[in-house]
This record gives sequence, structure tokens and C-alpha cells, in this order.
Amino acid sequence: MEQLRKLVVRYGDCEQKPVRFRPETWRSRLESHGAAHVLDIGVGCASGASGDRLISRGDLAHLRDRVGDDPDSLRDLFVAVMIWGSGTTNGRGPRYTEAALSDARMPTVLRTTRDAVRDGDLSRAYRQFVLNGVGRSFFTKWFAAVDDRDATCDRALILDDRVFRSLNALGWSSWKAAGTRRWPTRYATYVSSMHGWASSLGVTADWLEWLLFHLNGHVDEP
Repeated sequence: MEQLRKLVVRYGDCEQKPVRFRPETWRSRLESHGAAHVLDIGVGCASGASGDRLISRGDLAHLRDRVGDDPDSLRDLFVAVMIWGSGTTNGRGPRYTEAALSDARMPTVLRTTRDAVRDGDLSRAYRQFVLNGVGRSFFTKWFAAVDDRDATCDRALILDDRVFRSLNALGWSSWKAAGTRRWPTRYATYVSSMHGWASSLGVTADWLEWLLFHLNGHVDEP
């Protein structure tokens, strides 16, 4: 907690920035699945390559609040999450997204995991998410994006490799905290732990998650 407190003080004025993405890198992967219109999300980029756009976490929340419960709407939100999570640095993102879109399990997986998250059963959501091309780093982004519960709840958080690296650097072990090696329980324990720490530090859990992502394991650097 003391290490976290120092990091919160040091980075307290920082915030998560929108992610740049290149629509044309994605278009061919999405068109055959009827999802290319998702590339209009966010805003145009004033600098960089022509046609680049910026997508923020707020854009995902706005889309979540507008889409319906039908398979196409959930697919669109999932695609937006994959775009946001990939940006311009993960060149495999479009290919992995296409693999997921081609998986016949997608409609059921997106619906059941969304429902499990909103029921507050993050362990069940973790167990149920099985799609080609999508691992923990990205499906926990999906959990965070679809969770529209009240802010007083322990809402879903992202657990990707960068966040995990920072947790390890801070000396926190998910399997020791959870008392098991089973990942669904470890993920749920991570989320509840983060909310507890954030409350004690006077910040939001999603901001604390972003800070750990930003640090990428470099928790001792001045």
C-alpha cells in the first residue's frame, strides 16, 4: 500500500489518453462481417497519418449505452473494444479480431459474459469467455467495457500483461491472494483487491488500473 500511495501521489495529475488507430488497417478484416461501420467511432486525428482516428475509454462507454442486446450490437461493441485495445502498436489486433468474428460461438459468448459481468459474477464471466484469437488481456477489456453497474460496485477491470507486470513488481501475487491457481478466481480477487486499494487511496479503481498499465512494471523509477 505504501508503494501504491507514493505512485498515486507522483502520477496523480496524469490521465489516460485516447488511443490512435488506423481504420484502413482494419477495414478488410471487418467488411466481410458487416462491422466496418465501427471504424467511424471516435474523432479524426489532427496529426499523424491521414485517416487516423482517436478512440477513448469514454467512447466505449458511450457506445455501450447506445447499443442494444442483439448480437450485431454486442459484436459492434466488441470490435470497438478490440480497436481501442490494439491501437497502432498491436499489429495482430485486426487478425485476432477477424478470428473472433469468424467463431460461431461469438453471439453466445458475448451475451453470456456480458450478463455474468452485470450480475457481478466475474469468475463466471472469465470461465465462459472462449473465442478464437482472444486471450485474457483483451477479454477483460470486454468485461470492463460492458460493466454498467453502479459505481459503488466492484466493477470489472482490465488485467493485461502490463498491469500484471506492475502487480508482480509491487510484490502482489494473484494466486496467493486468491488461494488458488485457478484464473477465474484470481481475476475476481484482483478486481476486489484493486477496488479496496483504490478506495483507501482516494482514487477510482479504473484510474489505478490505468496507472499500473502505464507503469508496465517500472514501479521503482523516479
